[in-house]
Amino acid sequence: MLFETLCIRDLRIYTEVLDGNIYHFRTKDGLECDAVIHLRNGRYGLVEIKLGGDKLIEEGVRTLKTVSEKIDTTRMKEPSFLMVLTGTSPYAYQREDGVYIVPITTLKN
Repeated sequence: MLFETLCIRDLRIYTEVLDGNIYHFRTKDGLECDAVIHLRNGRYGLVEIKLGGDKLIEEGVRTLKTVSEKIDTTRMKEPSFLMVLTGTSPYAYQREDGVYIVPITTLKN
């Protein structure tokens, strides 16, 4: 929980520089996304925060994909990106399915 809180704080700082906001998303059936980065131009991205490890990263990817599939794209745009924010990944990369895996240490101004 502490790691997630620190990540949200960092995401909020970097997002505010871009004149954006951070939100939390939860469906009626309890499915949630740790952070939604929303910019003023209407673009947004979904973020799952996982401390690390392949199993947890895969869990985060599944959650992101499930949440993005539930978005009614007739009412709003598709997410611009899906990202798992981690504490232990050695570097940032984009998976073949398009999901970004990003260590918190790579976030910079």
